[in-house]
Amino acid sequence: MTHFTSKITKKASFLAIIALICTFFAIFSISACNMKGSDSYSLTCTTKANFTKDVNAAQRTAMIAFCTANSINYTVDSSGVLYQIITPGASTKVNLCETLSITYTGKLLNGTQFDAGTIAYDLSSLIVGWQIVVPYIGKGGHIKILIPSSLGYGSVAQTKIPANSPLYFDIILN
Repeated sequence: MTHFTSKITKKASFLAIIALICTFFAIFSISACNMKGSDSYSLTCTTKANFTKDVNAAQRTAMIAFCTANSINYTVDSSGVLYQIITPGASTKVNLCETLSITYTGKLLNGTQFDAGTIAYDLSSLIVGWQIVVPYIGKGGHIKILIPSSLGYGSVAQTKIPANSPLYFDIILN
């Protein structure tokens, strides 16, 4: 009986090693799917922002009034974000996977500035409204955007930003 148990133990150990090798192979294979070109360290990123189109007519009206009052010649994105590209920047546009250096000013539609400065973050970690339209410009680009609350902070109040507030940003990619 002891001889039989020894065979089972050896077989179980062998199967555990095979399972471990298969797991490493699977992880390597999945990681390799994200590689492109001959440079195995160059990852591809085709991620786009996930959003639900904003349909708040009252906020849209307020955003258009802000554009008119501030001479912003806006374009309407399908998401509901209004934007004006001042300078397109580099021909290579940014994507959600990049860490960007961004100088910006944020205001409420009543003109109250709630924030300003220079930050460095992955675009994917910023509010959805930025994820949607910042990729329209390249580094060195300048864009003005108006974001409905549903693509900003929504119904959650932030420091100096009331809940359900559409937002204006003046953004430069450094």
